[in-house]
Amino acid sequence: MRFDSKGPILAFALGSLLAGGCRKGVVPNDESMMSSPEGKACPPAEGMIDNCEDNNNQVMVQAGRGGYMYTFVDKEGSTVTPKSGEAGGIFECTPGGAQGSKFGLRMTGSIGTAEIVYAGMGMNLVEPKGPYDASKYGGIGFWAKKGPGSTGKVRMKVPDKNTDPAGGICGECFNDFGIDLSFGDEWEYFVVPWYKMSQQKGWGSPKVAEIDPSTIMGIQFQVNDKGRNYDIWIDDLQFTGCGG
Repeated sequence: MRFDSKGPILAFALGSLLAGGCRKGVVPNDESMMSSPEGKACPPAEGMIDNCEDNNNQVMVQAGRGGYMYTFVDKEGSTVTPKSGEAGGIFECTPGGAQGSKFGLRMTGSIGTAEIVYAGMGMNLVEPKGPYDASKYGGIGFWAKKGPGSTGKVRMKVPDKNTDPAGGICGECFNDFGIDLSFGDEWEYFVVPWYKMSQQKGWGSPKVAEIDPSTIMGIQFQVNDKGRNYDIWIDDLQFTGCGG
């Protein structure tokens, strides 16, 4: 069993949920997104990244994938469970997933109050860590919710060759393409096409026009809500829009 202990340094900022250009400005949990070319479901044997039903820390071994899940946290007072890989932890699934399933991905803890604070969970798609070609897909779908008393502010992040240090390009890394989301107390299904993902303003080098889905390095869910407790659940994480 393996893990990636490296977590990004990232200041949380609210982002726009509107699509650019001529795309409709639908939100990621709008039902119309699920029927769009980018958001339609793929066959499970092709699109499913992980649903934790095998109760281990490896993503489903299919379609060239086989990386491992992990958590990460700052060194400024924030906490995370399961214990981060840097602290010697190995990710564990949690009983009670979406739609009555047995297990889901869950992280709990608290966010500190220092200038730059964060905690998150994520996964690499290949082992050893490297780029994965997801260009034949249109985006990413998943079920999500928060626990009682938890902040619902979560940023979904997709590192690619331009934003992850492993890509050998970025000078100021970790400003990954992603989207700021708000999770509720009940399970909801979200679809995030590539075209809705963007970098945050004001930092990061390079700043590029769009994500490169042919070189994604993983998928992460990060919390930066200072001084707040968090209890975040993700399940049935999958690629959508087979055919690109």
